[in-house]
Amino acid sequence: MPFVFTEQGVAMLSTVLRSRRAIQVNIMIMRAFVRLRRLVSLNRALAKRLAAIERRLAGHDADVQLLYQLIQDLHQSPQMEGIGFRPDADK
Repeated sequence: MPFVFTEQGVAMLSTVLRSRRAIQVNIMIMRAFVRLRRLVSLNRALAKRLAAIERRLAGHDADVQLLYQLIQDLHQSPQMEGIGFRPDADK
């Protein structure tokens, strides 16, 4: 036997229980269901956006590493010899 009500169960209960207290409790429970549904939808949307960002950024680390290596290789190549400012060039 379940120990909780579904949203529809709370709505059906409100047709049977008609005291002031029962009505107030019913309203609070329905508001809790609304908030819960809102939180679930927000979390789902947020998770979807994060997944999209992760997919887009997945290759960036490897690309940056490759770019750094290419710059290092270019800097150490013989064609770069004599290019650039060297403060000890006058000596």
